[in-house]
Amino acid sequence: MSEMSIAAAEQQVKVGSWAWWTGVPGNRPLIMLLLAIFFITMVVIPPPQSMVDLMTEEKPLGASLESGTTTYVDSYNKLMKSDLTPVEVAQKAKVCVALLFTVALLWGTEAIPLGATDFLVAIILYVFSILPLNKISQAYFKDAVFFIGGVLCVAAGVSITGLDRRIGYLLLGKIKGIGGFCFIFFPLLALVAGFFSEHALVALLCPILLLVYANGCKKAGVKADPALACLLFLGICFAANVGGSGSPAVGGRSAIMVGYFSGYGLPISFGEWMMYGLPVVPVLALAMGAYMYLVCGRRIKASNVNIAGVMKEAVEGIGPLRGKELRMAVLFAALVVLWVFFSGRWGLGGTTIIIVVAMLLSRVVTWQDLQRRVAMDVVLLYAAACAMGTALKATGGALWLARSFLALLPESWSEGSLILLAVSIFTVIITNFMSDGATVGAIGPVVLPMAQIGGVHLWKVGLACSFSSSYAHAMIVGTVNNAIAYGMARDPDTGEHLLSVFDFIKYGIPAIIISVVILWVVCFFGYWNFLPWPGVK
Repeated sequence: MSEMSIAAAEQQVKVGSWAWWTGVPGNRPLIMLLLAIFFITMVVIPPPQSMVDLMTEEKPLGASLESGTTTYVDSYNKLMKSDLTPVEVAQKAKVCVALLFTVALLWGTEAIPLGATDFLVAIILYVFSILPLNKISQAYFKDAVFFIGGVLCVAAGVSITGLDRRIGYLLLGKIKGIGGFCFIFFPLLALVAGFFSEHALVALLCPILLLVYANGCKKAGVKADPALACLLFLGICFAANVGGSGSPAVGGRSAIMVGYFSGYGLPISFGEWMMYGLPVVPVLALAMGAYMYLVCGRRIKASNVNIAGVMKEAVEGIGPLRGKELRMAVLFAALVVLWVFFSGRWGLGGTTIIIVVAMLLSRVVTWQDLQRRVAMDVVLLYAAACAMGTALKATGGALWLARSFLALLPESWSEGSLILLAVSIFTVIITNFMSDGATVGAIGPVVLPMAQIGGVHLWKVGLACSFSSSYAHAMIVGTVNNAIAYGMARDPDTGEHLLSVFDFIKYGIPAIIISVVILWVVCFFGYWNFLPWPGVK
């Protein structure tokens, strides 16, 4: 819904009426009131005793403590340069947990504008003195945040110069219809995403798919086709997400788990990781393709869209590479080189920003172009998620949530293969609200000791955690892929978002269930039982 239509809708309802209370996206008074009551209640009530006990526990598994400290209360006091009691530190952790659920519901319901929610996180962290001001700033401007902003800028340059049409033809020139897109392209995308940055792939594909969407709507004689938008943009997010188990090269979550394995004296090689993870990737991708085809395919108005035809038509008569398009192609190739060879030193965000500056200096785009095309609310959304993750780790709130969830599980789920089910469920829930790397980093040390307790191979528990962290389908903040697709999927004519926050929830939750069930059936109770595990005969 555009800003003008929202304003018109607000003017037509009477203040205090039910329609006024339910509101419109960006202004839902009833939800705002309920969430305010929830948050205030959570702040006022005393922290649970289990949270207070965690604050004084010596070297708790999974804790992220300041150097030279062994408890959360000492670590937090060192961070804040304070002298708080265990109860007072637990109160800070409780506020962080309350903030997590409040902000997640604000994002999911769009009770207030996304940008307002993004800033609300910083305000709460500052007002309640959860983190020092400079730490809040650092949390908001992590490398991942610069990466998202930079990728959106690069994608804008690719689209403005028309380079997206050439790339689109190379990638999709043989995919003729929606069926081929779901059942051929999805598995290919997922497999490639296991070895190459899935974030970059999604960012590259979004401008291309906008051409497909616009052409499909035009030929079908419709102004908008929500089902087609969901299939195209949510589909590539789901396919790229599930590719995360293919190899340890996908990013932070895998690197963190590889490090944990080495710490336990049982390092895993690149080939071994692929042996356990790669076979399930095409199965997951085909399942995502079948799911999106079934739930969206029949409702698509532009059902006869010929993707290959759109790509061929887009490149007809554009001539050789020259001018701004040629400069953009060179810069894009340079970006790939920087990602591959220099991201370890400068980070993904740093390398991407270098290219953005080069785009501006070479006049490929202007600053006004980027202001019009880059969705800053999406960039800030991911920044707010990073800040919450930092606060939850510093106060112990993340570890308390992990333990609380594990304590709710039946006792039988702490033994044998059922441990893997428990770990996957817990990881999937957390990863939809925190980044995958932060999730694995926080709960990996908590779940890995369960392997010895339940008589399960350490790698099985660790891989179950790492693989499940890839299934962040339901929340925009769950993965960079989702944030990029949401920010870039805008109607070419009106500039309105083609995806809503609720679309991620509506289509993402079933996608999560499908992903987890396939992981259980195909991996845990399937081919894993026929593969060798070091130390296990």
